[in-house]
Amino acid sequence: AYALVSADGDVSLVLGSVDIGGQRAALAMQLAEALGITYDNVHPRVVDTDSIGFTHVTGGSRTTFATGWAVYEAAMDIRRQFEERAATIWEVDRDAVSYGEDGVVRGPADDDGNERSFTFAELSAQLPLTGGLIQGHADVLPTGVGAAFGCHIVDVEVDPETGKVDVLRYTAVQDVGKAIHPSYVEGQIQGGAAQGVGMALTEEYFYREDGAMANSSLLDYRMPTALDLPEIETVLVEVPNPGHPYGVRGVGEVPIVPPLAAIGNAIHDATDVRVTQLPASPRWLLDQFEDGQE
Repeated sequence: AYALVSADGDVSLVLGSVDIGGQRAALAMQLAEALGITYDNVHPRVVDTDSIGFTHVTGGSRTTFATGWAVYEAAMDIRRQFEERAATIWEVDRDAVSYGEDGVVRGPADDDGNERSFTFAELSAQLPLTGGLIQGHADVLPTGVGAAFGCHIVDVEVDPETGKVDVLRYTAVQDVGKAIHPSYVEGQIQGGAAQGVGMALTEEYFYREDGAMANSSLLDYRMPTALDLPEIETVLVEVPNPGHPYGVRGVGEVPIVPPLAAIGNAIHDATDVRVTQLPASPRWLLDQFEDGQE
């Protein structure tokens, strides 16, 4: 990631990760937090490899964590350069200048005892005539483990005559580390749970005798729609990850796993039929009922 500070105090943030749903907002928020400026002053852009170096895979549990770390380090680079530029303007030693968490650069008092300070916008305005604009760069390769945890609770209703399973209520609880953008985090969890419901109940491939797939379009491949799903309640548990500057944990991939077991166990609780294959379609359940397992 790299970030260019303009003379008007705005920051253009260039990202190596593509936006697969909320990344620009979450990464811009991390930069704004690190610089002590408002989110509105950060303008994130997703570019191609002609403009920025190769970035590893963009994934649902990686981008806010890994690219966010690069954004944080780019902000630290800007802070260091702001301290150096302010020291040059004031003609003082670099070590006497500090960049505060509020985005204000402070230095020693002048000869008259007046405090020296620049807001982010004030110092940005002086950049063009004091050495040029400032650009922060960072390349990081985060290592270590930032485990994520989730628990899903589901109520289902099973029709013994048709084998149809209705999901009546769904609650997803997840340790998200620090929720950088809570509404986006909730959306990630709800989307993962919805996909998991599809895997558990309806999504299945069918093949003809010649080996061709019989349900290769979205007209035939049975994905769940809003009509098939209840309101998915999300509970965000924030236990900061000690391995990240802002405590971030991966979120996107975790919620697609628990629905399979949660729904399977709920079906067993309702019918005494142990789900041993997926999806637990009406046809499969009826076969189990006919075998005398209801």
